Amino acid sequence: MNATPIAEALDLVGPRLKRIRTQRGVTLTALSEATGISKSTLSRLENGQRRPSLELLLPLAHAHRLPLDDLVGAPEEGDPRIRLKPRRVNGRTVIPLTKQPGAVQAWKIVIPATQSNPQPRTHDGYEWLYVLTGQMRLVLGDQELVLGPGEAAEFDTTLPHWFGSTGDGPAEVLSIFGRPGERMHVRAEAEDRA
Repeated sequence: MNATPIAEALDLVGPRLKRIRTQRGVTLTALSEATGISKSTLSRLENGQRRPSLELLLPLAHAHRLPLDDLVGAPEEGDPRIRLKPRRVNGRTVIPLTKQPGAVQAWKIVIPATQSNPQPRTHDGYEWLYVLTGQMRLVLGDQELVLGPGEAAEFDTTLPHWFGSTGDGPAEVLSIFGRPGERMHVRAEAEDRA
């Protein structure tokens, strides 16, 4: 096995880690606290003075909420929409629409027609759901809503929530999620023209 391509790939990890961290506005101190990796080790890793290992990369991938491939793989070129990789999550098809680290994230979610038992959960952040097709059942705290095409809901995800099928057919939903402190920027409405 030729070690040269491996060595070249490893040499690119440090600069990639630094770029991801600085694009997100995260300090070495904050990243150290989030990962348990010392500041000096993180700095040496970013500057190529320390070789990346799985023990270092796994907590970094988790802290950045990125797949390990994004830390060690070749940078993607061209239109990222061409490389969307649908995943199955809790019986749903989830298609990522954004890949910009540290920004509001968007997914298209296809919910199958099967009726599900709601299991509300909570987590930090803020979510917007927009129904593209079908009917979506949404549980927010003690409320239960049915949303159809063109209808939207926004909520703080620290409120117990769940969404799924009404059982009448599949639904396609656009989900936009922001972590704590990240909010969607809404433009002001146009002035009335009398």
